[in-house]
Amino acid sequence: MAKIEQKKPIVDEISNVLDGSAAAVLVNARGLTVAEDTELRKTLRNAGIHYKVYKNTYIHLAVKGTGNEGLTPLLEGPTALAVSKEDATAPARELAKFAKTHKKLEVKGGMVEGRFCDADQMKAVAQIPGREILLGRLLGSMNSPIANFARVVKQIAEKGEGAAAD
Repeated sequence: MAKIEQKKPIVDEISNVLDGSAAAVLVNARGLTVAEDTELRKTLRNAGIHYKVYKNTYIHLAVKGTGNEGLTPLLEGPTALAVSKEDATAPARELAKFAKTHKKLEVKGGMVEGRFCDADQMKAVAQIPGREILLGRLLGSMNSPIANFARVVKQIAEKGEGAAAD
């Protein structure tokens, strides 16, 4: 009974972290130096991503019976959990960027918007730009026709003024 009571706060912590998350990515960070791990944690923290190493047993207990139960097959070997509640692509993108220069970091897979993604699918998710960039592109594409229309109207008005002056 005592062991279960010791595990409960950690399992509850993991459950709270995963609750309402847009994405959860599991990684194997074995082999990173302390300096590299510190750099990774700082990078993820600056991107608004919760990152922590947990025992597989605790993660398994936390995801059991939830929408994140798809993570269970990935719970082998050392496991760190990277979670974002805001941006569904941020954990995969930041981890992939870091893994380019630190080959020992291995993305195992994860959950994105309630769907399981293996390591290869996570690479594809990492290629998707962030929310702000996508919104900027959307607004830019919406603004372009309006700006073109305004230019045409202005040119017509200027032609009309020039014809009236003649």
